Amino acid sequence: MRSTDTVRAAVEARGVSKQFGAGADAVLALDDVSLAIPRNEFFTLLGPSGCGKTTLLRLIAGFEQPTRGDILLEGAPVTGLPPFRRPVNTVFQSYALFPHMTVAENISFGLEMQKIGKAEAAARVEEMLRLVKMTGLGRRRPSQLSGGQQQRVALARALANRPKVLLLDEPLSALDFKLRKEMQIELKKLQLETGITFIFVTHDQEEALTMSDRIAVMERGRILQVGSPTEIYEHPTRRFVADFIGDTNFLEAKVVGAEGGAARVRLPSGAELPARGLNGASAGATVTIAVRPERVGFAAPGAGAPLEGTVETVVYFGTDTLFHLRLPDGKPFVVRAQNREGARRSFAPGDRVGLTMPADALQVLAD
Repeated sequence: MRSTDTVRAAVEARGVSKQFGAGADAVLALDDVSLAIPRNEFFTLLGPSGCGKTTLLRLIAGFEQPTRGDILLEGAPVTGLPPFRRPVNTVFQSYALFPHMTVAENISFGLEMQKIGKAEAAARVEEMLRLVKMTGLGRRRPSQLSGGQQQRVALARALANRPKVLLLDEPLSALDFKLRKEMQIELKKLQLETGITFIFVTHDQEEALTMSDRIAVMERGRILQVGSPTEIYEHPTRRFVADFIGDTNFLEAKVVGAEGGAARVRLPSGAELPARGLNGASAGATVTIAVRPERVGFAAPGAGAPLEGTVETVVYFGTDTLFHLRLPDGKPFVVRAQNREGARRSFAPGDRVGLTMPADALQVLAD
């Protein structure tokens, strides 16, 4: 994982809060957010609508000013500076291309505002067209382009000024599923090729996991957890993070032993298993355990498996099959099994099955 040394940070938020309105109508969109994003990182702000991710992006861009706290770019405070005086550019969900201009004119617009010479601007436009794989399309107008091509033009225009930081506000949400998948890979390649810090806003968990070096999961104006996609998915620290990222089973358990940051927990069935991460819990505490569906295996009922359940529905997804079960205490439980040759399961609703979990499958959550 890349260093988060704030001396080298491209973007830093220090105790940033943002309130809209006043009195009884006041809304606290950001609540004491602190964050450091290193140079050359693909960083994603992830969370549901209203969690504050777009507000934080707008504060970095300069479209809004914080109620409290400071925003720094390349180590320099920029709070109070207008957008055009910040070394950042923004790509919006709507692309915001000028319909009366050609592709080349759209890309060169910002260069003209900066008084860049015509020859240099023309060379920069061709460079950007090559970068986004649109060489030869400079004379077309936005109405003659597909949605994916318009997205590439918006990226080229934002990159033409060579910003230190590129802000992307859900730019792929208007694309169809297949094109969105392709653009996710293209965006990551583009970030690696340019070396520019990308800050990406999305509510799409898969999008965040696919592209990001690190992810900040947000809820109600706060950052709950920051980490690599692997850390966020496999080692969530809070229930909201575990629930928001992918599918998760939750179990109540009691801590019966704790040592070196790990725990041994007792499930409602009476089985005792190791679990990762104490998250402040001590022996005797009742905790919530997260278990990903793909980490669970099947065993014969009555064979000593730590859990048993009854199959309710079976859903085939091509590469995987989801088995929706009901535990003896009435709680739902899901198992995801890959449809590999020789490994397919043929359970039917009403079948009773044993459930097994490897030693590192259980994660203790803070709340």
